[in-house]
Amino acid sequence: MNSKKIFSLILITVLVCAFSGLAFAKTYVVGTSAGFPPFEYVDENGDVVGFDVDLVKAIGELKGFDVEVKDISFDSLPAALKTGNIDMIAAGMTITTEREKVLDFSQPYWTANQSIIVTEDAQEGLTLLFGDHDIGVQTGTTGDIWVTDNIKEKGILTGKVAHYDTFVLVVSDLINGNLDGVVLDTPVAESYAAQKPVKVVAEIVTGEEYGIAVDEGNTELLDLINEGIDELKANGKMDELITKYFK
Repeated sequence: MNSKKIFSLILITVLVCAFSGLAFAKTYVVGTSAGFPPFEYVDENGDVVGFDVDLVKAIGELKGFDVEVKDISFDSLPAALKTGNIDMIAAGMTITTEREKVLDFSQPYWTANQSIIVTEDAQEGLTLLFGDHDIGVQTGTTGDIWVTDNIKEKGILTGKVAHYDTFVLVVSDLINGNLDGVVLDTPVAESYAAQKPVKVVAEIVTGEEYGIAVDEGNTELLDLINEGIDELKANGKMDELITKYFK
């Protein structure tokens, strides 16, 4: 066989391998809860977008995998991960000791506190957490846990703690006068205050850190995510995303 034929065969083999790699790129299903702007929300076209969505897509571009986003209620995300319905969680999820018992988290990519929002004409602030006031939370969030453990179970808050599947529903009930206040993560509270007739009246310093979660023992995917976060910080893309959604 002459050298030209050998070269042609090698070239064809390389091209076939390259296109095969593109055709069979791994797709990971990312679970999120799209009522947590600017981290995840539904835009005017009905698409789930936000900081977390762009973050995992940027990691995928660097590490060679595609992303499919699935919108699920926040408290159902761990179960969806454990049953294999999703491959990872990117939902502004705080890394906690309890969650680490069943999930593996990436390195932190965001730090946040909790805040209280009220309607824009309300007069009360931090005092809403005392006495007979009705407070709304999203089920399973750290805001829910903080309110329950620190003020409800201790009898400081004697009103009801109303639980909702999404913060969209919580904030709607607040605006409609069915709640006195809502406790939620500070960047999300500020986002709602910029879009809705509500305002932030107090911040509770909790120093929470968000991470991307995978199922226990999935070190291959976790390593890809951690490598991707490091690379996004190094190449400036992380700063671009922060500027896009928070400045």
